[in-house]
Amino acid sequence: MNRIYLDNAASAPLSPAALEAMKPYILGVYGNASATHAFGREARRALDEARAAIAKVIGAHPDEIYFTSGGSESDSWAVLEGSRASGRGMHVITTAIEHKAVLNSCHALEKQGFRVTLITPEPDGIVDPVRIGDEIGQNSALVSVMMANNEIGTLQPVKEIAEICAEKNVLLHTDAVQAVGTLPIDVDVLGVHMLSASAHKFHGPKGMGFLYIRRGIRMENRIFGGAQERGKRAGTENVAGAVGMAAALSEADAERDQRTKTVKALRDRMLEEVRSSIPGVYL
Repeated sequence: MNRIYLDNAASAPLSPAALEAMKPYILGVYGNASATHAFGREARRALDEARAAIAKVIGAHPDEIYFTSGGSESDSWAVLEGSRASGRGMHVITTAIEHKAVLNSCHALEKQGFRVTLITPEPDGIVDPVRIGDEIGQNSALVSVMMANNEIGTLQPVKEIAEICAEKNVLLHTDAVQAVGTLPIDVDVLGVHMLSASAHKFHGPKGMGFLYIRRGIRMENRIFGGAQERGKRAGTENVAGAVGMAAALSEADAERDQRTKTVKALRDRMLEEVRSSIPGVYL
C-alpha cells in the first residue's frame, strides 16, 4: 500500500544533500571542535563554515548564530532570557496562537512574577500590530510573535510589529520555525532581535536548531560549562548536526522559488477538489 506523507510542518524527511554532508562528520571527522589538535581544528572548520552558511541565508553575521537542540530550546532561551536582557521590566507580550515552546516559557515567567499579555488574532488568524503596540508600556521587556503559524499557516506582520517595537525600544523575538527554509528571510529587513529555527522543518536532522541573537543583546547563558557557543551554551558541539542543518538550509534557499511554486499548485488543486466534492467546506 502506498502512503502519502502530508505532515512536513511537524517534521520533514532528511534531504539526501544533508545526509551526504553529514557522513564525513559521523564516520571520520570525530575530533572535538573545541580541541586545539588537528582533529579538533578540522571539526572546528566545519562548524564555522556551517555557521557562516546559515548566517548568509538569513542575512546575519556568523557570530549572531547560536546552535541549539531545536526550535523549542531556541524559543525558550529567547523568551526566558530575552525577557531579562533589556532590563526594562517584567512584562512580556505574545499571542494566543504561539507554539507551546513560547507559551509555556511565558507561563514559567509568570511563576517568577512576570506579567504576560496574550494578544488574540483577528478572525482571519492575523495579529493586529496596533493592538501589540497599545499593550507596550514602560515596563514591557519583550514581544514574541511567530512568523508562520504551525497549525493554520497564517503569516504574521512581523516587520510591522518590529517597527513598533523599535519605536518603543522593546526587544522582539520571532519563532520562525515554520518559515525558515520556506520564506525569504533577512533579519535586518525584518528588524527582529531574535529568531528561532529548527533543522528538521526544512529537511535537516532532528535535534538541531539555531537561535539568531542580534549583536549587542546581552543574553544570559543557556547551559553552563565550557566556552562553546561563545560561552552561552556549553557542551561538545554537534558538528554533524550543524553541517547537515547548513546543507539543508542552503539547499532549501536555493530551491525555494521552485518548491513554493510546486506546493502552491498542489494546495490550489486540493482546495478546488475538496470544495467541489465536500459540502460546507470553509477555508
